[in-house]
Amino acid sequence: MKTSIATVSLSGDLSDKLRAIAKAGFDGVEIFENDFLAFDESPREVGRMVRDFGLEISLFQPFRDFEGMPEPLRTRTFDRAERKFDLMQELGTDLVLVCSNVSPAALGGIDRAAADFRELGERAARRGLRVGYEALAWGRHIHDHRDAWEIVRRADHPNIGLILDSFHTLSRKIEVNSIRSIPKEKIFIVQLADAPLIDMDLLYWSRHFRNMPGEGDLPVTEFTRAVAATGYDGYLSLEIFNDQFRGGNANAIAVDGYRSLIYLGDQVKRAEPDIRLPVPDMPPRVDVKGVAFVEFTASEEEAGELEALIRTFGFRKAARHRTKQVLVYRQGAVNLVINTEREGFANASYLVHGTSAYAFGLSVDDAAATAERARALGAEPFEQAVGPGELKVPAIRGVGGGLIYFLDDKSELAKIWEIEFEPVTDGAPAAPAGLTVIDHVAQTVKYEELLTWLLFYTSLLDTKKTPMVDIIDPAGIVRSQVVENNAGTLRLTLNGAENRNTLAGRFIAETFGSGVQHLAFATDDIFATAQALRANGFKSLPISPNYYDDVEARFGLDAELVERLKAENILYDRDDHGEFFQLYSPTYGEGFFFEIIERRGYRGYGAANAIFRIAALKKYLRPEGLPKV
Repeated sequence: MKTSIATVSLSGDLSDKLRAIAKAGFDGVEIFENDFLAFDESPREVGRMVRDFGLEISLFQPFRDFEGMPEPLRTRTFDRAERKFDLMQELGTDLVLVCSNVSPAALGGIDRAAADFRELGERAARRGLRVGYEALAWGRHIHDHRDAWEIVRRADHPNIGLILDSFHTLSRKIEVNSIRSIPKEKIFIVQLADAPLIDMDLLYWSRHFRNMPGEGDLPVTEFTRAVAATGYDGYLSLEIFNDQFRGGNANAIAVDGYRSLIYLGDQVKRAEPDIRLPVPDMPPRVDVKGVAFVEFTASEEEAGELEALIRTFGFRKAARHRTKQVLVYRQGAVNLVINTEREGFANASYLVHGTSAYAFGLSVDDAAATAERARALGAEPFEQAVGPGELKVPAIRGVGGGLIYFLDDKSELAKIWEIEFEPVTDGAPAAPAGLTVIDHVAQTVKYEELLTWLLFYTSLLDTKKTPMVDIIDPAGIVRSQVVENNAGTLRLTLNGAENRNTLAGRFIAETFGSGVQHLAFATDDIFATAQALRANGFKSLPISPNYYDDVEARFGLDAELVERLKAENILYDRDDHGEFFQLYSPTYGEGFFFEIIERRGYRGYGAANAIFRIAALKKYLRPEGLPKV
C-alpha cells in the first residue's frame, strides 16, 4: 500500500513538512501549490529535497476553474495549464489535480467538459504528464464523482483520469458502491479524509474540520473498500484541511496520519479478504478483558499519604515485590500498585510529574500479539532492564509518555503476581467497601491531542468512541470522549483541556503534562459502600444542598431517596437505560481524585453532574500562586 499526504495537512514551512512526512514513514507527498509558492527554493531544488527525503511527489495540486470556460477565458485556462506543466516537470512529478469548476463564468455540459479534457490530455501527453479530475462537493456544475467519471470516460484519453476524494463523496452521501465499476487504471489517485458530522456549508466544513480517517464520523472504510474492489493499487493520500492541525506539531500530526492509513488498510483487508490490498500483516484489534492494575509512582513520604487515602476505600496491602520497593493494594478485582523505587522509569516519571498514576495494565487475550499490533501502528515500545526473577511484560508508551502494560492468561504473565510478588499480611487492614472493578480510567490531555489518543486507542483495541460531550467547568469547557468496548470491561475517558483555568487544564499545568487524572471504581451497592467508607475514615466530596433540591424536582425522586443521596454526598443521573450514582473523593495532590459509581443499566458517565462536582473539587486545590510544600 503506497501512502501519501498533502503538505496542506501539516504546519510549518515546506521543508518542515517534508521532514515530518518522511520521518512518519510515508512513501509520497502531494505538493500543495500555496506551500510551494511561499517557499524560497526553486522548483528543481524542491524536487531534489523531496527525493533526498526518500519521498516521491505523488501529486501537484490544485489547478482550479478549468473546464467549461467561454472564450477568451478558455484560452487563458490552457495557457495557465501549460505554465503548470512547466512547473511540474521541474518538480519531477507527472500528475496534477484539476478540481471541478466553481467559477460563475463556467458553462455546464458533460460533452463540453469532456472536449476540454481531451485537448488537455493531448497537451499533457506531449510532456509525459497526466491530469486527474476531481469533483468538488461544491462544484458549480460537477459535484458528484459519478459525473466526473462520465466526463473522464467521454474524454477517452489515456492521460486523463479520475481523482476520488472521500470527503467530497461522503459529505454529499453519494453511494460509494458506484466506485466499484470504475476501471482501476482510470483512477489516478485516491484522497482520504474523515470529518465529524456537522450540519454546515460544505466548503466551510471541508476547509476547517477534516481529520484523519478514523478520527471522525464519515464511513471512510466503506469508501475505501469500494476503491479497493476495483483493484486500484496506487497512492492512498491524505488531504486534511484542519485549523487545529495547521497549528499543531507537524511530527505528531504526520504520525497520526500514517497510523490512520495503516489502520484503514487493515480494516479494509479484513472486511474484503478477497481483495489483495498490500497492507502490513498484523494481529486483529485487541479484546480487553479489564484493567489489570493501575500503578502510582511516589516518594516514600507521599506514598504514605496515598496509602492512607486508599485504605479508607477499603484496600488492603496484599503483596510486596520480591526485589523492588513496590507494594500492591487490592480489593475485589482492583489492583493498585505503589512504586517508590529511586531509579528506573517510575522514578523518572515522579521527578517530572510528582505522585501520579503513571502506568496501567490491560488484561488481553494475547499480550505479545497486542504489542505486535501496537508496533505495526507506530506505537512506541517500552523496555527497561529486567531483574532476576522478573518477567518481561510487553508495554508501550501512552498518554503523556506514561506506560500501558499488557497481561494475558495464556503465558507466564498470568502468574505475575505470584512470580514477582510475595504475599504480605496487612497489620491493620481496613474493612472492604464493596469495590469490584475499575469502571473507567480518566485521562486528561491537551485539547489538540484529543484526536491523537482517540485514534491511538481505537486502532489498537477492539473499541468504539462515543460522541463528544462538552463538560462544563465554571472556568470553561472541557471536551470529552470515551473509548469503550461493548462488554463494558474497558472504558477510557479522554478529556481535552483548552485552558489552564479549568480543573483539567490546571492538572496538566501543575503536573507538567497529560495523564490519568481520576480513577472510577464500581460497586454493586453505592449506599452500603458509602457507609463502609465512612466507617474507614473516608471523607467524601461535599456537594451543595441546592443540587439535591434540583435533582428531586428534575427526576421526580422519592424524598427519602434524596435524603439518602444528600447524607452521603452521592450524585444522581438517569438515562433511557437506567440509573447512575456517583461518589467522589476530594482532590489529592494537584487535581487527582477518585470516583465510586454504581450503574443500574446506565450507559453514560454523568456529564450532567460534571459542573457540580468540578465546582466542589476546585475548592480543595492549592490556591494559585501559593507554592507547593
